Amino acid sequence: MPVGGDGRRTVPMIIVARHPNPHGEIRILRDRRNGSHVYFQANWYQSHADRSGTSLIGYVHAIFGLLVQTGAKRILVIGGAGGTLGTMLARIGKQVTMVDVDPGAFKLARKFFALAPEVECHVADGRAFLARTRARFDAIVVDAFFRNIPPRQLCTAEFFALARRRLKPQGCILFNAIVAEDDDPIADQVAAGMVKAALPACILDTWGEDDRNAIVVAGFVGRLKRPALLMRPEIMADDIAEELRGMKFRARRDIDPIHDDVPPSLCPRGRARPRSRR
Repeated sequence: MPVGGDGRRTVPMIIVARHPNPHGEIRILRDRRNGSHVYFQANWYQSHADRSGTSLIGYVHAIFGLLVQTGAKRILVIGGAGGTLGTMLARIGKQVTMVDVDPGAFKLARKFFALAPEVECHVADGRAFLARTRARFDAIVVDAFFRNIPPRQLCTAEFFALARRRLKPQGCILFNAIVAEDDDPIADQVAAGMVKAALPACILDTWGEDDRNAIVVAGFVGRLKRPALLMRPEIMADDIAEELRGMKFRARRDIDPIHDDVPPSLCPRGRARPRSRR
């Protein structure tokens, strides 16, 4: 199940916290069998971590593994939820800044997901934060959703042009996209926006699977390899490792990017035309 998918599961979990939010109530559940915690918003599955705060989600480990390969030291993560990626990166000595629109997300992450105290947290819209900061980052990660849809203002070519200006030389951007099925163009639209912003892009994907997470990577990323499991969680490690082995890089497909000045109803959402894959 991709992060952002329907959260109904038949596991022995209990609700340990509730937090009101304009986009849907946040609920934190604890699995009584192993002590892991799950983060739901409006019944959509957002995050899952073991007792130490290590993610139990395959795509988070994919992003983590890619960032380790890049050697990035200063990393911005847009989108909070349980904060597991930030915690994992801080654990290996990375300087992490996290941005989320909900102040309650950070409180919940620190209480239930062991969010590392050294992670710098800002309550803000991710694009607005980039527009006002003068900081430069080695890597920017976009992992923000409402239900299973990323905020449109974080998907446009203009946003990626802004993000590029906040990158250090040889920096990179990683974007988590939820892909419904192979003809879903969202990951390719995002990649096209990155290319429009002069950032070479490709996609780490699991071709043939429905409702999956695809990681769009752009910038100084030509030497990246398929990530392996580098930080084993207390549980589910073999399942996550298998999921990572099923991911492969592919070239972006020929589709137009999303722009700020195009109304959502006019954005291309048809089938993407395939290009060569690698």
